[in-house]
Amino acid sequence: MSAAQQNRYAAMLRASGYEDGAALTLQSTDGDIPQGRELSLSWLAGTIMTGLTSVVLMGAALYVAFLGQDTFSTPYDALQIAINSNKQITAPTIKTSRLIPVTQTRSEREIIEASIRVDDGGLSRIRKQPFDRIRATLATNATSLSADIPVYDPVALLNRTRSQSATEDEVLISTNIYGAEVEGEITVQTASLPLDMVPARSISDQGAAEFVRLTLERSFSPFEISALGYAADVSSIVELSSADNVITGIAENVTIMPKTTLAGDQVLGRSERILTVRAATSLADMLARNGFTPAMVEDVLGALRSAYPHPMLPEGAHLRILFGPDRAQQNLIPYRTSIYLGDNHTATVALTDNGRFVLGQPPAPIDFQDEDIEEINVNNLPTIYRSIWETARKYNLDDQTVDRIISLYAYDLDLTKRISAGDSIEILQTAPDDNGDQELLFVSLSLNGTTREFFRYQAEDGEVDFFDPNGETGKRFLIRRPLEGGGTLRSRFGMRVHPIFKTRKLHSGVDLAAPRGTPIYASGDAIVKRAQWVSGYGRFVELQHANGYTTRYAHMNRIADGIAAGGTVRQGQIIGYVGTTGNSTGNHLHFEVRINNNPVDPLSIQLPRAKSLPARDQIQFAQAVDQIRGLMERDAAPVTIASN
Repeated sequence: MSAAQQNRYAAMLRASGYEDGAALTLQSTDGDIPQGRELSLSWLAGTIMTGLTSVVLMGAALYVAFLGQDTFSTPYDALQIAINSNKQITAPTIKTSRLIPVTQTRSEREIIEASIRVDDGGLSRIRKQPFDRIRATLATNATSLSADIPVYDPVALLNRTRSQSATEDEVLISTNIYGAEVEGEITVQTASLPLDMVPARSISDQGAAEFVRLTLERSFSPFEISALGYAADVSSIVELSSADNVITGIAENVTIMPKTTLAGDQVLGRSERILTVRAATSLADMLARNGFTPAMVEDVLGALRSAYPHPMLPEGAHLRILFGPDRAQQNLIPYRTSIYLGDNHTATVALTDNGRFVLGQPPAPIDFQDEDIEEINVNNLPTIYRSIWETARKYNLDDQTVDRIISLYAYDLDLTKRISAGDSIEILQTAPDDNGDQELLFVSLSLNGTTREFFRYQAEDGEVDFFDPNGETGKRFLIRRPLEGGGTLRSRFGMRVHPIFKTRKLHSGVDLAAPRGTPIYASGDAIVKRAQWVSGYGRFVELQHANGYTTRYAHMNRIADGIAAGGTVRQGQIIGYVGTTGNSTGNHLHFEVRINNNPVDPLSIQLPRAKSLPARDQIQFAQAVDQIRGLMERDAAPVTIASN
């Protein structure tokens, strides 16, 4: 190209607004805004990263705002209704595989009948008596059924385990059960035996003489009773060894449960429950027993009016409920509910964002099983305490009965632990009387493969209480964690490095952390030995119990009014309040148990039961145990009260 042509093209470029400039350069000073033709790679990278960070933060904020939901839409889009010309909801024909961990659940409440013997004006009569039997898997989800239960306070519960006085209706207690073959009512009369009729010998003369001798001298021990054949298994023996004046013990009646890694504030997840109707049942009642509030039940029935207007669910129907977390409370609420007649989908209602139930699309099809099943979400597993309440509310047990059941286990179990899938409970009660009242006769709690039973029994002295199969009450001589809420274990019994003095020495008790001012209770009935300031222990109380047992309570913020040396206290009475006085690093109770002034581990040493049945009651109690176990194994009457 000639020089003239180059000049002409240059003139045309300038006329169009193009101008000569220096080439792009990367020589811009780091951190400064690029000038002219300079290009800063660090500035460009910073701009891009700022944009990406903003997008991530906005997405996270939306995710948290919607409680982790990964899809969002309006109720109309989320709950589209596929209805044919007959206004029936149609279900997809393709079945999908179900890869969700589930467990079978048992849920039955039945009436059983047995013939019992009662005394009526000097005459013995045999008549049929109905009993109410519940056998169920413990609830694995906490719903609105247990949202208003009392706050767990172990000492308050233990105070309610006092034995009861005899009721007026002696039929309810320690009745003689003969079987279910007696029809109507039979009067039993006694007559003298012929002189030539000699009963068969059941025990030897030597055994009878030994029985009388022991009865006159003292009550039987479990070993003596077992040797004579009047009771079943002998309870385990504590093994005590003395070393350095320290008594160590083997824990008795302790359930071994897997260590949980769940955090207390872990977020609840979704869970699905699939129920089979065993007998024609009211839809409203079945919803109420499965965590629907009265307002929810009314809303669901209103939404179903066009698709399923019937008030009853027939035998063989299925109810499929999807639960999810409640934003307002720490429990689950129903998100979606589907009704199936046989295996055919009939109707589905779902919860909208504004808290109303509307007709919705059916969930993915599944193959229904004969047993009820429930998806297990480990985040949803409730504590033993709440699970018992949840299960009891499902069966409409009154609060007093539930409180009694829980208090029976409060000494030996940490009711704040989570249940395991498959844990169960069995309950036997009398049938409701004219006022609807029932008497609790038996309860059995199975946790992680270990079963604990308690039987209601009226002793010869007229006192009524609950006893384990060995004739001992559930109540212990001492409370192991004597403060409100039980405290949090911070330091165990045994050798340790002192947190203040940094020397290795025996920690002669356990440290239970709790907020300042938390009430501290007397571990058992006792005489106050000391109530004063003690160097190192701070404000300190020492109680003298029976049989050489003493308990010590240290680092109190304040000693309760009226607690002074020489006074008496009862188990569960407030003796002081948690603090951090003396040599202490924080608010806690230092609690010691000593036997003949030798320190023992309060959490593992075998503690005597508060009461055992005397020998004169052992034989009759063993018969009552066999009778109740027979009732729990008996076939039910034709009518089932409730299920699901």
